[in-house]
Amino acid sequence: MKDASGLPQSLLVLGGTSEIGLATARRLIARRTRTVWLAGRPSPALTAAADSLRRLGAEVHTVPFDALDTASHEERLGKVFTEGGIDMVLLAFGVLGDQASDESDPVAAVRVAQTNYTGAVSSGLVCAGALQAQGHGSLVVLSSVAGERARRADFIYGSSKAGLDVFAQGLGDALYGTGARVMVVRPGFVRSRMTAGRAPTPLATTPEAVASAIELGLRRRSETVWVPGVLRMVMAAVRHVPRPLFRLLPV
Repeated sequence: MKDASGLPQSLLVLGGTSEIGLATARRLIARRTRTVWLAGRPSPALTAAADSLRRLGAEVHTVPFDALDTASHEERLGKVFTEGGIDMVLLAFGVLGDQASDESDPVAAVRVAQTNYTGAVSSGLVCAGALQAQGHGSLVVLSSVAGERARRADFIYGSSKAGLDVFAQGLGDALYGTGARVMVVRPGFVRSRMTAGRAPTPLATTPEAVASAIELGLRRRSETVWVPGVLRMVMAAVRHVPRPLFRLLPV
């Protein structure tokens, strides 16, 4: 159970090799988290991630999880909850894709959409139902500022994150008053393996900074967290830029 600080004793990370997911796990283990489940495709990377967290003193388990295999989500994730209560679920998986090539490869574009949106809807509903049934817990969903407004440079990825963001907000409303809750996290450009080779945008951040913002959001019981925080004001302005002018901006 979470204490008065709002921080969890037990954590399930969907996307067990995610740099943001692992940075968040490390930060929470340093506070009070004692049990961590890493859900991801079985691989040496997942094993190494689990070992790294064990060295910090946590009890760590892994569970096979593939965002695209939605038929398995209820059984595999449900099993985690039968092993004991989960205080926090971090939905941290996702793919960026390659906008330039994906525009001419519908199969690849659909894979981005199915991973980031369909897989998140399936696993998110499974975990939300389990949190509601136990009467407590937080579902933290990694969205993105890319979903705030369509951009020529990344509209395939951005559209999947826009769908995820709306889904997460609605799910939060559906859970209101049940003891379970949803927190949406909207980072800007994150310097990580996923963005390696891409020029960082202004206000770029790091996995560690996102993890810090997640901790603060949990303590404050926030519904939405922007990383960095100034993006809230920036995107409020960007949403109202006339479309003909927005097309000309270097974004």
